[in-house]
Amino acid sequence: MFTRYINYEGSPFERLIKWKELHSSPQIDIVPELEQLAAKATAVVDKTTYSLFADDKGRALVSERGWKDIYVCGIATESCVLKTAVDAFELDLTPWLIEDASASHAGQAVHEAGVLVTQRFIGEGQIITTSDIPDGLTGGRVQRN
Repeated sequence: MFTRYINYEGSPFERLIKWKELHSSPQIDIVPELEQLAAKATAVVDKTTYSLFADDKGRALVSERGWKDIYVCGIATESCVLKTAVDAFELDLTPWLIEDASASHAGQAVHEAGVLVTQRFIGEGQIITTSDIPDGLTGGRVQRN
């Protein structure tokens, strides 16, 4: 599953953080390097908050599929990735943060801070790398280090 954040006029991101990006294409487009994977994904879920689980679409899809383990990676380790992992934990799912497939647009130090905080929330053992993902889940599509 892929998620795509789409901002909207008057959102909390605009009102409180003064961040006015990601309203439309090309900013919300899935990057060319991931387009083929996204086309084969179960779904691309558009969201207007940090977490996949913040609205009914994400929660419903996970429930319908019977997923119990949630592998999370992406941009903004310290916000979207962290929040999705913690929400999965609080929904009694098993979250896994894929550290080497995540990053922060604010730099490496912020990424590392996001990993540290996520680790405190969901457990040190839940921080993994792409090489730790079970082969059956990737279908050979994840490039291993």
